[in-house]
Amino acid sequence: MGKKAAPRRLADNEAKSSIKMLRTSPQKLNLVAQSIRGLDCDKALAALTFSRRRIAGDLKKILQTAIANAENNHQLDVDRLYIAEATVGKAMVMKRWRARARGRTGKIMKPFSNVTVILREREETA
Repeated sequence: MGKKAAPRRLADNEAKSSIKMLRTSPQKLNLVAQSIRGLDCDKALAALTFSRRRIAGDLKKILQTAIANAENNHQLDVDRLYIAEATVGKAMVMKRWRARARGRTGKIMKPFSNVTVILREREETA
């Protein structure tokens, strides 16, 4: 018995990887994601490898996971993959405080982000 399998939400030539609760602000993460949108996967990996931003390493891991999903789960050609979408969203914000002068407090916000990377296989050119 059991439940029927849910229909696939992506197209047959797409693969996806996502991570939740990544400890950086969405604004900073979106700057890095913006630099790789629309690139081929090998060029995007090279760009993330040599990026000076701290969060680029985590985004590189997500991209490598999406490439592995495309190859192993969906039998897509790795050489023809490109980044169709790289979306960044807000997650929770941890609120902390710090003692300041005259009995006041200073707010400290520690934001978290969600990231989703969708790869698509390019059409064959004749």
